[in-house]
Amino acid sequence: MPLFAIHALDKPDALALRLEHYGAHRSYVEAAERGGVRVLISGPLQTDDGESMVGSLFIVEAEDREAVNSFTKDDPFQVFGVWGDVAVTRFHKRKG
Repeated sequence: MPLFAIHALDKPDALALRLEHYGAHRSYVEAAERGGVRVLISGPLQTDDGESMVGSLFIVEAEDREAVNSFTKDDPFQVFGVWGDVAVTRFHKRKG
């Protein structure tokens, strides 16, 4: 099954909104496999000092881009306007 990287950057000043919807986002990610997307790696992107979250990064396995796009579209961080720019890119694992 192909791998995809999801790189989602939060909208400016979205930290309070991110924290408000964090529980729903975590529940959604944990249940992702039921939607045809298997989350292999996920976590928040941070500022250089590690003090603030500024986005999300996922490596997922899915049948196709359509499944990944649907997964991304339905994530509470997308639904409630936390994320601004979201990029989905097919990924070829070489090491690790």
